[in-house]
Amino acid sequence: NNNSKNNNTNNHSNHLSSGSANHIHRSGSKASTKKDTKTANSNGTGAGAGAGVGATSTTTGGVTNENGMAAMPAATSGTTITTPSKFAKSGRTLTNGQDKYVGRPILTRGSVAERVLMFEKCPDVRNSFLNIKRPDPADAPPKSLLKVKLHSTPPPPPEHNSVQREIRNTKSAYIPRFYFPHGKPQPQIAVERTSRGILAAFDSFPNNQVTKDELPRILKICGLPFYWRMPVMIFCQQGNSGLVERQRFVEFWKQMNVYCHDASSRFVYILSRGQRFRQYILPEDLAPLVQDVVDTHPGLAFLKEATEFHSRYVHTVIARIFYSVNRCWSGRINISELKKSDLLEVLTLLEEEDDINQIMAYFSYEHFYVIYCKFWELDKDHDLLINQDDLARHSDHALSTRIVERIFSGCVTRGDNKKQPDDEPKMSYTDFVWFLLSEEDKRTPTAIEYWFRCMDIDGDGVLSMYELEYFYEEQQQRMESIGIETLPFEDCLCQMLDMIKPARRDCITLGDLKRCKMTHVFFDTFFNLEKYLDHEQRDPFASQRDEYSSDWDRFAAQEYELLISEENE
Repeated sequence: NNNSKNNNTNNHSNHLSSGSANHIHRSGSKASTKKDTKTANSNGTGAGAGAGVGATSTTTGGVTNENGMAAMPAATSGTTITTPSKFAKSGRTLTNGQDKYVGRPILTRGSVAERVLMFEKCPDVRNSFLNIKRPDPADAPPKSLLKVKLHSTPPPPPEHNSVQREIRNTKSAYIPRFYFPHGKPQPQIAVERTSRGILAAFDSFPNNQVTKDELPRILKICGLPFYWRMPVMIFCQQGNSGLVERQRFVEFWKQMNVYCHDASSRFVYILSRGQRFRQYILPEDLAPLVQDVVDTHPGLAFLKEATEFHSRYVHTVIARIFYSVNRCWSGRINISELKKSDLLEVLTLLEEEDDINQIMAYFSYEHFYVIYCKFWELDKDHDLLINQDDLARHSDHALSTRIVERIFSGCVTRGDNKKQPDDEPKMSYTDFVWFLLSEEDKRTPTAIEYWFRCMDIDGDGVLSMYELEYFYEEQQQRMESIGIETLPFEDCLCQMLDMIKPARRDCITLGDLKRCKMTHVFFDTFFNLEKYLDHEQRDPFASQRDEYSSDWDRFAAQEYELLISEENE
């Protein structure tokens, strides 16, 4: 019983000593704590280790407090010390300088004041804490094993659609080819079947050879249009014999099917004579095809005897084809441009339509007649070249002098037209075809690009205000000379900007003009006086719907009727 009573008394005195030391060190004062002193006196026990009942002083590392309580015993090997504050309250002790709870980080043990006390006042304890052995990450089990243990039962797989299941079940994720710039290849069995049909067809001709008139029968087996026969004949014939041999044609057919699988790529392949590195068409490549149309089409039978007009008709058709199809102004029609055009459809339609004038695109004889007559009126010396003065007389001097000068400056013409000794610029018949198509129908993309190039004086890609003023200034002078009241440039500019609605208010781009539906009015305002006055006097609410699909078709029909009536008179 006495031993038990002494143990309880020692534990209680240790608790009081720890609390008093904590209070004394926090306050930084040597004054005694009344509460702790009263508690110690009432129990009749000392605070220090090994102190007897009623002790009045305690030594801690050679330091004695006035009230007889020890601040903190020194840490020695093999001894157990009581830690301040939270360690004392939680009953956690340090044995041989080692914390029982080694897994907890040092800097989180106790308050800030306790950590300062520990590391500044007790260097031995600090060193022992720093030498605590930390768990080695290398000894930890791999995360993969932990995941396996945590997820012993795998989660159910997500739902898949039929395509995902098919890809998952295949041994390799194979994505089939989906882009074919030259068309999707035909199965080899289809090519072989066509080859056998070609061989059988050639066997029915003498010496396994066919002429130009017999070649369409072979082309029908291959699925090629009738009017492709002249380019195919030139491609396959030996020299100028005018005959196509069976073996040569079969080789041509198989070689073409290796690289070309749609109509556009085949057409370019045939007209370029099989040159793989020349995937475009030049104007001279179309000449045999158009000449064959002149020679064989029922709607042009009356033109067979007038051979002097054959060349004019061929050049007109080729110029119109390049005007509509060659959108990049390169003088070469590539496969991409051909696919976006209606040229191949028109060639197929020629085989079905006997009236050539019903085909408004490219091949209409009435359109050719109007274009050639307009050029013939301006070309006084009939050398198929016209100068600036000749072009200025077009439509009774409707165009301004400044726009005519821009046309002959080379911004819209090809090649070197200075063919005279005096170096006077000239316009060829092909250039005149482009000019007339652009002048009479300013709504088409090519016409907008044509006149935009003419008005872009500095070539910066935009129409600035000074360029618009430059062209409108002559329009004002011409209207004043005939007694018409003019509109100031500032007012005219406001009207044009409101009509075009450009993205930027300080200039007009090509895209702005192509988005606007009134671009023809814009151009006529600045360089065509006759059409500008016509727009000003026309009823804006009048219906413009008629049987013609474009302004050019309307102009060509009206001019053709006028020319025919003049000839009859």
